[in-house]
Amino acid sequence: MNDTSKRHEQGMATRRAVLGDAHVNRAEAAKTEFDGAFQALITEAAWGHVWSRDTITKRERSMMTLALLAGLGNYEELALHTRATANTGATRDDIMEVMLHVAIYAGVPRANHAIKVVKQVLAEMDKEAGK
Repeated sequence: MNDTSKRHEQGMATRRAVLGDAHVNRAEAAKTEFDGAFQALITEAAWGHVWSRDTITKRERSMMTLALLAGLGNYEELALHTRATANTGATRDDIMEVMLHVAIYAGVPRANHAIKVVKQVLAEMDKEAGK
């Protein structure tokens, strides 16, 4: 198996561990010839390399990802990664700490909207869990 194949295999395993099988299965089913190269890139680079490193915990990596997504205004991805906190170990307190940092370092409007997105996702997660 070559390095690219190993990286892809590790990436899929990490992606599934963080985002969950249901999400990955939906994404894989929606993959087309047009976006196949992009999907391979993110699976190998983001999931097989960055997210698979053992230098920091999944919780810490999750928190950094939430901060970057909120700070850059990538709210759809923020929702996805908020949902992933169920698998990464990042707590609701951790998420609020992230949002406080976003407010200071990226701006209150970004944090305000991000908090709105996070609250909606957490409420959906609670409802799904029967809380």
